[in-house]
Amino acid sequence: MKGLVVAGTASSVGKTVTTLAVCRALQREGRTVQPAKAGPDFIDPSHHTATTWRASRTLDPWLQGERGLRENYARGAGDVCVVEGMMGLYDGAGDPDTSTARVAELLDLPVVLVVDASAGMESVAATALGFQRYTEHTGHDVDVAGVVATRAHGGRHEQGIVNALPDDLTYFGRIPPRDDLTIPERHLGLVLGEESSLTPDALDAAADCLDVDRLLDVAREADVPDDPSDSDLAQIADAPRIAVADDAAFRFVYPAVRERLRARATVVPFAPTAGDDLPECDGVYLPGGYPELHTEALESSPALATLADRASEGLPVLGECGGLMALAESLTTTEGETFEMAGVLPASVRMADRYRALDHVELVARDGTLTAGPGETLRGHEFHYSEASVADDARFAFDVERGTGIDGDHDGLTEYRTLGTYAHVHAASGAFDRFVSELS
Repeated sequence: MKGLVVAGTASSVGKTVTTLAVCRALQREGRTVQPAKAGPDFIDPSHHTATTWRASRTLDPWLQGERGLRENYARGAGDVCVVEGMMGLYDGAGDPDTSTARVAELLDLPVVLVVDASAGMESVAATALGFQRYTEHTGHDVDVAGVVATRAHGGRHEQGIVNALPDDLTYFGRIPPRDDLTIPERHLGLVLGEESSLTPDALDAAADCLDVDRLLDVAREADVPDDPSDSDLAQIADAPRIAVADDAAFRFVYPAVRERLRARATVVPFAPTAGDDLPECDGVYLPGGYPELHTEALESSPALATLADRASEGLPVLGECGGLMALAESLTTTEGETFEMAGVLPASVRMADRYRALDHVELVARDGTLTAGPGETLRGHEFHYSEASVADDARFAFDVERGTGIDGDHDGLTEYRTLGTYAHVHAASGAFDRFVSELS
């Protein structure tokens, strides 16, 4: 599988739309496209899936480690992998080893640089040349192969960009300035792909402006292990049953986590916001998502009432971010309305108008917990607009080495055998292996 990285000069230059247009252009040439996303994002990958009908692979050195990242890439399947970058090419939450440039370097994939051309021509070339030369300053071995100009008109505008580019920067085309090539936003980023994906006509219009032959010429095979280990995906006998919340309120799950859970357990999905009760199970996983947009449905959900009873009886329950919010006593919206949640964890959650945490995180387990042994370290990611007020006698599972957690110093609120954390962790962390082992 060949690949390329679609990276931006900054956030909001049109990376996601460009990525979708590249995928569409390759599909029209009969190529099977495997999408992927650099960084820990859940939202952009939902748009990848809406366009390609394939789960997008998560590529994050912090979450997975270098070998884990390469193995996760290698588990994709297709003719061409299109990797969407995060933020700007060299940005990485204050750590260059977590940047899109580092992902491209680890996989030895070329970079297609997305440059906003709405108010420039020669400046587009100057910007691209600066990004290409900047690799010499950083020490990263990054191949900036060329550019896609977003919000660029044809004719004189496009020709001015082409004429200004040096010979070693390929012009891959443009994304035209069309209203139907805009994806709506809300807190946490874009709306999800299943809610508002770009129309086929809009994607075709963008794909028409790309040079597919040049994109295929620059794509190359990634530097991945010849024999990626699949031992962590081997089926186990007498697998426990895990109930996994899967609906509009609980959407944020890495594909690799789904794969690992399916290999380690019998996964039983249920939809609390649709009125499903909690199914018979040996453990429960509540992923992150948007519980704040479905407060009434959750308050009246029979699943949360059953969950509270089962949790008090010792059923292992893991809640991440939105899952933590659903396990709390209450959830208050930005409008000031308060709704009762499951009441398993001694916390009240309130939504805020701006984000309360955004970072890669590192947690150290204080004692043994559902996802880590005593003293073990977990790496993850946090991004949320809520804050939790906890009881004075609340018990925490983790000390925070990096990140915000629940109170700045701790994360992992725990009660009975329930763990609620603001951190999203990847399957490569080993957290879900330990969780499954706690069910047997």
